Amino acid sequence: MPRLFTEKKLVIATHNKGKLAEFRALLSPLGIEVTSAGELGLPDPEETGTSFAENALIKARAACDASGLPALGDDSGLCVAALGGAPGIHSARWCGDARDPAVGVARIQEGLGDSKDFTASFFCSLALVWPDGAVEAVEGECTGQLVFPPRWSLGHGYDPWFQPDGEARTFGEMVQDEKEALSHRGVAMRKLLALFVRP
Repeated sequence: MPRLFTEKKLVIATHNKGKLAEFRALLSPLGIEVTSAGELGLPDPEETGTSFAENALIKARAACDASGLPALGDDSGLCVAALGGAPGIHSARWCGDARDPAVGVARIQEGLGDSKDFTASFFCSLALVWPDGAVEAVEGECTGQLVFPPRWSLGHGYDPWFQPDGEARTFGEMVQDEKEALSHRGVAMRKLLALFVRP
């Protein structure tokens, strides 16, 4: 059986304020105090994993060890079938120092060359770690295809270039609630929430 989260405080292993706000909104109604590695002044660990799951666990363990509190780490990215799953765990790095998704997409298009296989997916791994070493992990995936040129009025990152299966719009054309109903992170978060529901 999965281990349920019964503690009152949780560290989110991130320095991203937007990501922290998302988790805080999700968990605060459950009576859980949420802080972050950034708020606690904890350093970012080196992400040496070869998979989303490994990197999520590295982040969570680092935050847990440094704070003495349970911690949640996540790692996610875009996987393009014709590129063997790239950029995958390197999705952010493909966007360059300025984190410009257009730079990452230019690399993707260069890699695709003349290929017309635009099949892609977004993937998310979440790892929840306790100070006693216990770990619970969940994953979420959303399949779809790349679209060129991008279409958006909302969204961020690679969203304007990704159209989920069964949809006529890209993530960049969806409001947050619509996106979360389909997205990789939304799928993973719903699995995660099951760990916070008291019996």
